[in-house]
Amino acid sequence: RAPHTIKLGNPRPRLRLVGVGLTLVMLVFVVRLLQVQAVDASAYSAEASKNRYANYTLAAERGDITDRKGVALATSVDAYDITADPSMFTPKESKAPDAPEQAAALLAPILDKDPAEIADRLRKNTRYVVLARRQTPQVWNQIKDLKRVFAEKAQADKKNNGPGANVLAGVFQEPSSKRVYPNGTLAAGILGYVNAEGKGAGGLESALDRKLAGKDGEITYAQAGGRQVPTAGSREEPAVPGDDVELTIDRDIQWAAQSAITEQVEKSGADRGYVIVQDTRTGEILAMANAPGFDPNDLTKARSAAMGNAALQDVYEPGSTAKVMSMAAVLEEKKATPLTHVTVPNRLHRGDRLFKDDVDHPTWYLTLNGVLAKSSNIGTILATGQLGGTQGEANRILYSYLTKFGIGQPTGLGYPGESRGILAEPEKWSTSQQYTIPFGQGLSLNAVQAASVYSTIANGGVRITPTLVRGTKGPDGRFTPAPAPAKSRVISEETARTLAGMLESVVDDEEGTGTKARIPGYRVGGKTGTSNRVDPATGRYKGYTASFAGFAPADAPRVTVYCAIQNPTKGSYFGGQICGPIYKKVMEFALKTLQVAPTGTAPAGLPVTFDPGPQPTQQPTPQPGQ
Repeated sequence: RAPHTIKLGNPRPRLRLVGVGLTLVMLVFVVRLLQVQAVDASAYSAEASKNRYANYTLAAERGDITDRKGVALATSVDAYDITADPSMFTPKESKAPDAPEQAAALLAPILDKDPAEIADRLRKNTRYVVLARRQTPQVWNQIKDLKRVFAEKAQADKKNNGPGANVLAGVFQEPSSKRVYPNGTLAAGILGYVNAEGKGAGGLESALDRKLAGKDGEITYAQAGGRQVPTAGSREEPAVPGDDVELTIDRDIQWAAQSAITEQVEKSGADRGYVIVQDTRTGEILAMANAPGFDPNDLTKARSAAMGNAALQDVYEPGSTAKVMSMAAVLEEKKATPLTHVTVPNRLHRGDRLFKDDVDHPTWYLTLNGVLAKSSNIGTILATGQLGGTQGEANRILYSYLTKFGIGQPTGLGYPGESRGILAEPEKWSTSQQYTIPFGQGLSLNAVQAASVYSTIANGGVRITPTLVRGTKGPDGRFTPAPAPAKSRVISEETARTLAGMLESVVDDEEGTGTKARIPGYRVGGKTGTSNRVDPATGRYKGYTASFAGFAPADAPRVTVYCAIQNPTKGSYFGGQICGPIYKKVMEFALKTLQVAPTGTAPAGLPVTFDPGPQPTQQPTPQPGQ
């Protein structure tokens, strides 16, 4: 029997079918590939970049603020922003059902934050959140130690076939900087402070924020699991550091001024006080001290009322320290000389008021110099009454001098929140203001304006706009000086020199009101002030403003010091008694610091009184009451 033969079928149809199927599959892949890589390539690339690439801001280093010698008053130190990737706190990624709550409980004590707030941020539907900004390296080291401990526990758990949960794997850091003030409260009123975002929020930190802040950079890199992929490359735009700002302030003189005013404000139970120290030749502010102050390193303990710069933002009636402007007008208009006789009664009726001096007295026979030395309100009214043929004309002439001295005008410092004071036009002066403004009531100013008046006299009658900034230093280290301040002549050099001699009588003569401001070895010119104070809460007069202003050496002035204390409630409230000693202490320190030697010349010694009997050979300008 012949063997059975198996006849094989033709494979070609099946091969064709398989080939057609594979072709269709490949065609689908090719079409999809073309869609992904050609048609919709940009859209898919962008979508992938959202998850693969991370963009982070590179914070610019904030510029330093230094004193005139380059000593740092505000600087920045290394810090870290503590960040997190919330996607790594899901149950799937963290292997823990309550990872946000566990992590928050661990981080809250270190970051001094509310655990609930941290947990809420870790549950957000995003890849990046900031848990805390500008933390010290010590804070990050604590977190880093905790991360290491939990990572080791997770590894050990995995080896034992556990889930290997790690609730801190998604916590990271970014380099940043923290603003610090090495001298604590020193010059805080000038410097101001930065907010939680590192932006200037007060004082010069705010006014000069654009210069100090610099320009932030940016870095973009590929990431996987919250970590940078080193081989994927990155793109970086470097940050540009901010400029350093050099102030006119001298740290040592600032310390002396701040210590003195703080001590006296506490001793007097006063609301506040300020001291201004100015270089008479350049207009530069060497110190601007406020009390009470605050520590910009810890704003949580600062009182809101103390966080400004009261020396520029407070306005008040200056009292007798303003009499020097009235005397300047009388001398410049040649209506009297320092030797002119002024008979001062105990009371003077003018307008709708009866005026008096600070003490009851018999009729005084004073020279014009004596009117200033004894700070007579009545004598000042009589002297300024000679400025014009009518009281209205006298008012207009006095007003012109007050404005030239800078009253009612901006100081030129451009400080945030600075007040220009109040000086009404002469046509709007009330009946009583016509006679009170000459002795410093009925107008208001700030402490820098008051200091500038005396610096103008000390500078030979030329007013120099006060300055606080000497210049800036860019990232390249190049120093750019600040623009030169504006200058204007207010009174003649002869009048200024005469006034300086008259101001010496206030301090040097036993009849003067400023004897407590004497400095052994130096000729000192100054003026006391004790004025009624307007209570900001009620708008009525309540309490006093005590002040003292002057310069030294009187015959070759170099430094002006102005002090004012608001509402002293303990002990004396007279300017000569409580501000005179501050002036002396601060002026002595400033003269030594600047190495200003005594001139060695004798004081002017102008007479304060005159004998009402025989008249002197020199015929003075007639005065009312003579």
